[in-house]
Amino acid sequence: MIYTVTLNPSLDYMVAVDNLQLGKTNRTARENISPGGKGINVSMVLKNLGMDSTVLGFAAGFTGQAITDALSEMGLSTSFIKAERGMSRINIKLSAGEETEINGTGPVISEENLECLCSRLDGMRDGDILVLSGSAPAMVPDTVYGDIMKRYQERDILCVVDAGKGLLKNALPLQPFLIKPNKQELEEIFGTPLHDSGEVIACAKQLQSQGAKNVIVSLAGDGAVMVTEDGHIYETKPPKGRVQNSVGAGDSMVAGFLYSYVQSHDMEKAFYYGVCTGSASAFSRELAVKPEVEALLAQMGR
Repeated sequence: MIYTVTLNPSLDYMVAVDNLQLGKTNRTARENISPGGKGINVSMVLKNLGMDSTVLGFAAGFTGQAITDALSEMGLSTSFIKAERGMSRINIKLSAGEETEINGTGPVISEENLECLCSRLDGMRDGDILVLSGSAPAMVPDTVYGDIMKRYQERDILCVVDAGKGLLKNALPLQPFLIKPNKQELEEIFGTPLHDSGEVIACAKQLQSQGAKNVIVSLAGDGAVMVTEDGHIYETKPPKGRVQNSVGAGDSMVAGFLYSYVQSHDMEKAFYYGVCTGSASAFSRELAVKPEVEALLAQMGR
C-alpha cells in the first residue's frame, strides 16, 4: 500500500483571467476548485492511473471538511486528523499570461495531532511506501519528516520525500528511498545557480552522499535527470506538448514513477513513466490520466 502524507492540504482555487488589470474588477475566463497539496496530488494521480493509496494529513474548519468530502467523492481513502485551531488553506492559482500563486497559512498543528498521525501510520507493513510531500504548517518543526521516518527506521518501508530545503535536508540522514527536488529547490539547497545537467547531477550526487538513495530532479521544460543508488544516471528532455498548467506536474512525476516502479521494479522504466506523467499534467488543465501518459510514452518510444 502507498500512504501519502500532506501536512498542510488546501482547497486550490484555480482562476484564469484573460487580461488582468491590477486595481480593477476582473472577471474569470475559467475557474475550478479542487483539493490540493503535494501528497494529495500524488494520490489523485495514482487513482487516475489505477492504483489505490491512503491519504493522510490534517484538516481543519469548513475547508478541511470540504477537502475530505471531495476526496471521498473521488473514491480516495482518507485518514485525516482534525486540527482544532485555524482552518485548512485556500490557495489561489492565478493564470493571467503567467502563473501566480497565493498560498494560505493553514491551521495550528499540536504535538498531539502529530502523534495521532504517527499512530495511524503505525499500521504500515513491510514493503509499503510512505510519501512525505509538501510544506509543513506554522509551528511544525522542519525536522518533522525526519522524525516520522525515524519512527519506522527498523521497518522495510520505502520513504519518498518531496519537500523544500529544511524539511528535505533534515530527512536525508534517514536515507529516503527517493527524493525529488526541482532545479529551483536544488539551487536553494546549494546556494548557487545551476547552468547545465552536469551541475545538476553533481548536486544530486552530493545529496546521495548525505543519505538519499535515489534522486530525481525535475527541470520543467528541460526535462529531468535521475541518479540511482547503483550509480546509473538517466537524463531526458520532456515529450512535446503545450504547457497549460504546471501546478501538480512534479507531484504527478512522483506518482507516475511509483506506479511504474511498484509493478516493474525497473528504475529506468519508472523514471520515464514519471516524466511522461508529469508532462501529461502540465499539458492539461487537470491532473494526468493514463491514456495521456501512455500517448506521451509512445511519442518518446517507450
